[in-house]
Amino acid sequence: MNYNPHLKSWHQPQPARVAGKGAIEAPGEVANIVWQTRSAEPTEYENRLGDALEAVFEAGIETLPAVVGKLNELGMFAPDGSRWTEASFLAEMKRLAAK
Repeated sequence: MNYNPHLKSWHQPQPARVAGKGAIEAPGEVANIVWQTRSAEPTEYENRLGDALEAVFEAGIETLPAVVGKLNELGMFAPDGSRWTEASFLAEMKRLAAK
């Protein structure tokens, strides 16, 4: 299995800031599976984007403008096929994080 079918959506806007609060699981009561935080298997687009981002970061690129520029240079465009802008990249990262 490549994702966690039992993953529950996060209902609180932020995790608890108090130590010991908001435990993820009770030890010994949950069978751990490989992909604990994945609610669905990644799409082909998500895999390609991940591979492209790995290449970008391995090249030492870390600033937002440089990341966006390198993704465009590599031909890894936004889901709609358009070139990335800083705003569209940030919006896509936010969308993917909420998945």
